Amino acid sequence: MHFHLPLLLFLLVTVVPSDAGLLAQGSDSLVHAAHFAHRRAIKRSTGLAQDLRRAFAGILLDQPSSSGTTGRVYCVSVSGLSSNNTSSTGSGSNGTATSVSSGSAASASGTSSSGSSGGSSSPWKLIQSYQGSNFFDGWDFFADADPTHGTVQYVDQGTAQSSNLTEINGQGHAIMRVETTPQVSGNRMSVRITTTATYTGGLVILDAVHMPTGCATWPAFWSNGPNWPAGGEIDIVEGVNDYSNNQATIHTNPGCTIPSSNSSALNITGTVVGGTNCAAAETGNAGCGITATQSNTYGVGFNSNGGGVYAMQWVNSGISVFFFPRSSIPSDITAGAPQPSNWDQPMAFWPATDCNPFQFFNSHSAIFDTTLCGDWAGSVWDSAGAAGQAQSCAQRTGVSTCEAFVAGNGTAFADAYWEVSYVKIFQSS
Repeated sequence: MHFHLPLLLFLLVTVVPSDAGLLAQGSDSLVHAAHFAHRRAIKRSTGLAQDLRRAFAGILLDQPSSSGTTGRVYCVSVSGLSSNNTSSTGSGSNGTATSVSSGSAASASGTSSSGSSGGSSSPWKLIQSYQGSNFFDGWDFFADADPTHGTVQYVDQGTAQSSNLTEINGQGHAIMRVETTPQVSGNRMSVRITTTATYTGGLVILDAVHMPTGCATWPAFWSNGPNWPAGGEIDIVEGVNDYSNNQATIHTNPGCTIPSSNSSALNITGTVVGGTNCAAAETGNAGCGITATQSNTYGVGFNSNGGGVYAMQWVNSGISVFFFPRSSIPSDITAGAPQPSNWDQPMAFWPATDCNPFQFFNSHSAIFDTTLCGDWAGSVWDSAGAAGQAQSCAQRTGVSTCEAFVAGNGTAFADAYWEVSYVKIFQSS
């Protein structure tokens, strides 16, 4: 460890006498004082903060460099992405190592910030934040054919902007729409974005005001790793058509199961659907799904309630998904210092008992998409009985197929949009 003379002089003149006394107590105290001065400098001047970071080169630990690869997959394998920036490593909950690899530079607006504190009382450190006018910085726009066979054409960022499919609204929220041209001869344009940052373990928090809803829609907020399903998939928000209850699901390689389908045994508020085997190859890609019991967790009910917050926690003990309606968001989340141990029961939980979360899941990117019809929404076009779907979409719309409805009824997709306040990724500090 070495120190720069200008830095020492700066610390001596900027800290109070009690802090200056720390300089005589050893390198740990000096580092503490340096960090104190650095925080003050950041508040005053970005340029000064950059100068200080150069000066701190001999004090702060070097961050290891890595490159991560993430598949852009939803139940079908497609080519992956590479992240080439710096990665930071820290301790996961219960001591598990976690890491983030960011493909975009930190932003002063917090769009893709690295290393910000999650709050002094929280065990979680904010690693990435997507919020405000630069929300879309740090996301890759997927523009290939839909792997789930939907009647959409995902478009690049420039096309999305020029077609009014994406924007930051007056509230500073990110909007992602489906094309509403009255009639189309092919697929409708839509948006699918993937974070260029990857993470293994952590806490992902989504605050959304509105999600896509209506017949033919199939929106999701989810994450997955490389070489699907080897890197695992975690569906945090997902549903189709007029459904009112969210479904969270994991998809894995063979060998991952949950120990019970009983909600009480799992200590969850949701209901297990589709069995306890989470292996995609052995369940027709179904995985282990858990459906919410509240009608404000998805679709119209979610939107009319002003949305809410979803949180996915990935730690040694397992993977959990929590939901908080707009009026019941914990104050620690609002304060940016999440405390999951103080929250009520999760909606979903896949314990590590028979599914090691760091064996079956790794190097995830977060993803938003809205497809139309496809393998799920299209296959249940004639079905009724699911929560929120009192009538089938075929009955409700009077159109016999999902594809025909999409092609000829663009105005029906006025509510097929995401409005997102923020996405934040934390790791244990």
